[in-house]
Amino acid sequence: MKNLMTKVSKFMKSEDGPTAVEYAIMLALIVIVCLTAIQAIGTAANAKFDEIATTLNN
Repeated sequence: MKNLMTKVSKFMKSEDGPTAVEYAIMLALIVIVCLTAIQAIGTAANAKFDEIATTLNN
């Protein structure tokens, strides 16, 4: 038990843990923004292709 407490204490004093968490949060936010942008572009492209298809059929 003492060994675990020592490891936890070292982890809390170290700067590596919080830095890794910050990078993980930034990565998650970047992924969310990218997915949202890809979805918006896909929706806009689909609408344009539908418009072109309708024009060509008439």
